[in-house]
Amino acid sequence: MPQSNAFLGVEQSLTLRRWVLHGNGRIKNVDKIGWAIAQRFALPETVGHIIAQRGIELDAVESFLQPTLKAELPDPKRFIDMDFAVNRLVEAVLLGQVIGLFADYDVDGATSAASMAKYFRAVDASVVIYVPDRIKEGYGPNMPALQNLVMQGAAVIVCLDCGILATKTLAQAMRDGIDVIVVDHHLAGSELPPAIAVVNPNRLDEVPGFGYLAACGVTFLTIVAVNRALRDKGWFTHHVEPDLRLILDLTAMGTVCDVVPLTGLNRAFVAQGLKIMARRSNIGLAALLNIVGLDSKPTAYHLGFVLGPRINAGGRMGKADLGAKLLSTNDTIEAHQIAKILDYCNNKRKIIESRFLRNAIAQAENERNSPVLVVSGDRWHPGVIGIIASRLKDRFQLPTCVISIDDKGIGRGSGRSVPGIDLGAAIIAACRVGLLESGGGHAMAVGFTVAASRIGEFTAFLIERFALSNSCCLPLMPAELSVDAVLTPSGATIDLARAISLLAPFGIGNVEPRFVVSHAKVESSRIVGNQHIRCNLVGYDCAQVQSIAFHAMDNAIGSSLLQVHKDPLYVAGYLRLNNSCGNYKVQLVIDDVAQAV
Repeated sequence: MPQSNAFLGVEQSLTLRRWVLHGNGRIKNVDKIGWAIAQRFALPETVGHIIAQRGIELDAVESFLQPTLKAELPDPKRFIDMDFAVNRLVEAVLLGQVIGLFADYDVDGATSAASMAKYFRAVDASVVIYVPDRIKEGYGPNMPALQNLVMQGAAVIVCLDCGILATKTLAQAMRDGIDVIVVDHHLAGSELPPAIAVVNPNRLDEVPGFGYLAACGVTFLTIVAVNRALRDKGWFTHHVEPDLRLILDLTAMGTVCDVVPLTGLNRAFVAQGLKIMARRSNIGLAALLNIVGLDSKPTAYHLGFVLGPRINAGGRMGKADLGAKLLSTNDTIEAHQIAKILDYCNNKRKIIESRFLRNAIAQAENERNSPVLVVSGDRWHPGVIGIIASRLKDRFQLPTCVISIDDKGIGRGSGRSVPGIDLGAAIIAACRVGLLESGGGHAMAVGFTVAASRIGEFTAFLIERFALSNSCCLPLMPAELSVDAVLTPSGATIDLARAISLLAPFGIGNVEPRFVVSHAKVESSRIVGNQHIRCNLVGYDCAQVQSIAFHAMDNAIGSSLLQVHKDPLYVAGYLRLNNSCGNYKVQLVIDDVAQAV
């Protein structure tokens, strides 16, 4: 019988995942390289080993640990149509024309709109923002909205984080004499929308290299190009030139929340943006940080799981423009009021989400042997289907689409994918063959519209596509959990946790290191909040490490941690510092459990 290469021999954990060593051991001489990294940069040997496992060569470690825009920022002119976009926007500034911003209702759209609004206001240009209602208007530009911006005086309109597939709408806008610029990052179709400029690193005719950017990243590059052109025109002879670094906090927020790879330029955006955010110079972000009670320096985790959901909540709960307003305002009182509303909307969203999640999980349980999950329900709140898709994707480790069917038999869908499976390309392919009325997105997140009568055909299309794709695991192959190293409770020190934080920001493309406490026993456990389990783990070295499993009450992890075990466990999770009133303690955030072998 061949020897298993599953990490610690775990072929199937309690979450039905097979544990594998990060990188699957493909890096040659990893121990030697890891030791050299640890020695040169004064890091714990474990951290040096983790860096080496990620394929980062010794000469590249410094730029990895300290990513800079100077090293990563390309010349914006490399992007097709950037010159056309810049010329029209500079013309608007010089002529005193109003610039309209039509932005998507998610965090990427809100941060893109706020970045551009703050910049143009800083150079004494007039800006008006329009964010469509998620439920009433749906995704992307529509003619009434564009006409609304024109009525407010907009001479040119920039579509941010949307527009790349809005061919019919923008063709009508062109016929009506409306100047439109598209600044997007979603996958393009074979036909580009008619516009003055279409700036998108995922155009089919674009030179590859920056397709991983979020829209807020493309927006920042556009602002850099506009600022350079205004400088060349002498605009800053009589106007104060803005410090573009001050909007990097917004770029960081949108980049993290849109779940794009935190590599290359994105890594620099987030690393530098978090430094700016720590200054709390953005009045809206400062108000939101105060509402959530965050006193420490924000991290990518806070962006993705604390601040981002609140920015998103406005769009989900019918107040689509609040996120962009909060992030672009210079009024402290207005910022505080909007932050309170968004926090309330987020709490309301959680209640609504819980109503539908249980039903969605039940449906998904019946499809878990499929390479893709597609679940649907009548009149599920369209504002929460994206979150439900994310929850199911995390639970079953499969690409997931969730569809809400309205009274007219039209389904609005949202999808989330897993690494290595391009759901965006599948949605565009389904549009091309006529299965969807509309749709688009990128590899990890999509949105679409489908007739209820065609959901079965759409599901069959995805199953066939993913079952035959080399990029997708077949149904009988378990999902994998990447693990970096074994850790004893006595080794879970504050110094190690701080050294690990040097590898941040974490996300797609640079996942947070995951450790396994081997042969651990649960000494005590209790329920905290509504769904979390807090426990103490004791290792074979008799030392303890405080641990917590979030949202674990309704899954196998929670059930296991609440039981009295005679047999030891393998417990996987992330090592983090927990700051309570200035008192730092190490905590293991559990995300999987397996029986020890």
